[in-house]
Amino acid sequence: MVLVSVLSLMVLVGGVFWYNHATTEASVVDAGTAPAGASTASGSDAQSGSQILLGLARDAIHDGRLVAPAGSNAYEFYLSVLQLEPQNRTAQEALRESFPRASEEIERTINQNDLDEARREIDLLREFDSNNFTLALLGGKLSAARNIETKRHEAEAERIQQTNTGHSAGM
Repeated sequence: MVLVSVLSLMVLVGGVFWYNHATTEASVVDAGTAPAGASTASGSDAQSGSQILLGLARDAIHDGRLVAPAGSNAYEFYLSVLQLEPQNRTAQEALRESFPRASEEIERTINQNDLDEARREIDLLREFDSNNFTLALLGGKLSAARNIETKRHEAEAERIQQTNTGHSAGM
């Protein structure tokens, strides 16, 4: 799911690059000169893409979208920056600094019993720090919540079965 979101984002960013590149080339051709820095386009494209993603991440944080919704949250944007530029300090620091808040959001998601979303969010944070003890604790809490949900479903199924058995015995 995260991979699909990241790939979609990369296609979007690629479209932005293509559009910017095409409009720049068109205006340069109109002026009758060759594009300046045409040989360094790939390096500047990565930096330009990172800048776009960093801006999207800042907007997402401002809007309270730290780990959700899928495909449009700060964590995914920062992780995408690190795919383009693995040593990008801004993205690394932002991920590190927001980790405690993101963990709290995941715990709230578990408490709200949105367990599939909580799994996605835990997996998202694991992409940044797979050995984090807090994530191990959240994984344990998620597992316990899933077990409780399973028991609740089993009890409900048993109650329905007993209700149906009682109705058929009375006929």
